[in-house]
Amino acid sequence: MKRRFDFIVLYFIIKLYIYNLILIMKTSGQLTKMLTEFAYPIEYYLPLNDDVLMVNQLIGKEFHIKHISYQCFHCKKNKVIFAMGYCYDCFNIVPQTNPSILKPELSTAHLGIEEKDLDWEKETQLKPHIVYLANTGGIKVGVTRKSQIPTRWIDQGAIEAIKIAETENRYLAGISEIELAKVIADKTNYRKMLSNTIANFNLVEWKHKMFEFLPDETKHCFLEDDEVIHLHYPIQNFPTKITSISLKKQSEFSGKLAGIKGQYLIFENGLVFNIRNHEGYVVNFEIK
Repeated sequence: MKRRFDFIVLYFIIKLYIYNLILIMKTSGQLTKMLTEFAYPIEYYLPLNDDVLMVNQLIGKEFHIKHISYQCFHCKKNKVIFAMGYCYDCFNIVPQTNPSILKPELSTAHLGIEEKDLDWEKETQLKPHIVYLANTGGIKVGVTRKSQIPTRWIDQGAIEAIKIAETENRYLAGISEIELAKVIADKTNYRKMLSNTIANFNLVEWKHKMFEFLPDETKHCFLEDDEVIHLHYPIQNFPTKITSISLKKQSEFSGKLAGIKGQYLIFENGLVFNIRNHEGYVVNFEIK
């Protein structure tokens, strides 16, 4: 009888422990971009050092996020993050911050000309790249490595996308984007992307209109496949008035998580937090 009683007590102790874990969860770590899985809706995972938060399951929970320090991706030191997760000194030396990352037309790996690290640049730039159209609250043109489809579209918060062309390297994709951007924007308006205003575009028609604007060097790269990929995000409530949080300006904030789109956490009080813009920040998370 005593053994049965001990088992029941142990059962309730474990149950209470699990309940407390669910009730208040505290963790901390260096922010990096959320990992995603193409599903319906998109699945989001946030690595925090040894922890991985399954963010979809936290929708409806109260968050308190506090900035406590920095950790540069390269030198690992507690130095102010300049951009892309790197301190100023490291930003100027690592190939991950090459000008051709933001401006693919500046890529020179196909010429054997180094930006910062030719081996790294050949490995990343001399690979198939996709020129695409995406609906991110407005129609836009973009470029990404073929291996980053559909991750790139998810990170931009696109609700649908279509491939225009597949090039053999980053430079050719870049010069294609330059020409198409004379007709269609190449930037995402994050406020439109995060709102519930859905702009309807016939991406197939737009894709075929773009053919004539491709440079002669890449017209042969045009893809006949007209599949439109649709993406759905885990959002309970869209913000009506958007306030973007910067931990550089305010070190902590609170809110109830209402959804996730792109690399943004969306809160019920209208606050939105861009994880990607805070890579390298070390934060405390308290979730109730």
